[in-house]
Amino acid sequence: MKHKVSEVKLKNGARGLLVNVPSATVMNFDINFRAGEYLVKSEKFEVPHLMEHVLLGANKKFPKARDFQAELEKNGAYSNASTGIYEITYEAECADFEWDRVLDLMITAISKPLFLESEFQAEYGNVQEEMAQRSNNHYRRLSLEMRKHFGLIAKTDSERLKLMKNVKVDDVRRHYKKTHSTPNMRFIIAGNITPARHQKLVDMLEAIELPKEGERILLPDEMPKVVSEPAYVSNSSVENIYFNIDVFLPRKIKNSERDALDLLNLMLTGTLSSKILGAARERGLVYSMDSGSYLSKVATNWWFGAQVSEKNAPALYDIIISEIQKVAKGDISDEEIHDAKQYALGRFQRSAQTVHGVAAGYYKYFFDDKVEDYYRVPARIKAITKEEIVKITNQMLKSELWSSGYLGSLGVKNARNMHQQIATLFTDNK
Repeated sequence: MKHKVSEVKLKNGARGLLVNVPSATVMNFDINFRAGEYLVKSEKFEVPHLMEHVLLGANKKFPKARDFQAELEKNGAYSNASTGIYEITYEAECADFEWDRVLDLMITAISKPLFLESEFQAEYGNVQEEMAQRSNNHYRRLSLEMRKHFGLIAKTDSERLKLMKNVKVDDVRRHYKKTHSTPNMRFIIAGNITPARHQKLVDMLEAIELPKEGERILLPDEMPKVVSEPAYVSNSSVENIYFNIDVFLPRKIKNSERDALDLLNLMLTGTLSSKILGAARERGLVYSMDSGSYLSKVATNWWFGAQVSEKNAPALYDIIISEIQKVAKGDISDEEIHDAKQYALGRFQRSAQTVHGVAAGYYKYFFDDKVEDYYRVPARIKAITKEEIVKITNQMLKSELWSSGYLGSLGVKNARNMHQQIATLFTDNK
């Protein structure tokens, strides 16, 4: 979708992006606060999540959560919220004809919540059910265990369930007061934003009744620690092995390095013809496999993960090691790089088919207040070189900040054996 983005800095200290998608028939709202779990004590870990659940409930205009939700949804609008380690984001999407009504309701919910004890108790039960459901996700469990393994901020869902008893409604109120101010607020709003609508959006957001004192709360300096042993989660009910391989660089990489790493992930695991997944599927070793990267304030993570049977695991690891070592030595063809770029370009085009998809292309703004040049992405993809791919691969493989993790019934000894096998990928490239 063709669009134009404008950054606006409001008089009350809030900042955000207005993304004009001409003739769009829906409006998409994302309102973000640095208010995640890193801001609370360990024993109060579930405070931000419970706050997020209760906030979109009773407020000064609507005495019950059901009344508020019924009013917001009556013309087919959607609302939700999400909590993470760093932030809470409130979102809504609605038909174009009622954008101002829905935004006004979201502003009311965010600025005038009642945090009723009765609704807190109800959502307490709902969060317990959510945590219990999440605890059955083995990929999620292993991912959280890996974060803990490296000394990063994390709790497993079973740990969070046990800690919930420490949270009272007054904790939620205090956390809200600490985090919900306009200087700590960021937003991305996308839709048919005409000049008149642009001004009305600014007026509505500047009028939000939140404290105007303070600043954007800083992200934590989370540096992973060096670990020598693998992480292992025993689960006798799981026959296959869930595994993760994580490596960190102790710095936030540049956009050109991130582009090269993203293209490499696509070449390795992104398609059924990719270098690792394609070879493993061809031999009947694994159904699916993923790899990816993410940036924190001070570090960059590169990861691989899959579910594999114990008998196929060594052969899969051999493929992973062999294919990554080939890349590190520069053994990749111009044709492979060209094909990966073509796929990346097509995937980028597909990502922007909806107003929500366009808005999502700018979510990095919540992380660093920087506006991505969306229209430069194709040029960035085309500009990736073999030399950049090889360089970032070797930098990752020379890092001491790596480990692997396993979940299943394989036992500690077998987990260590797999860890030692993958260790050759790093020790052979020193």
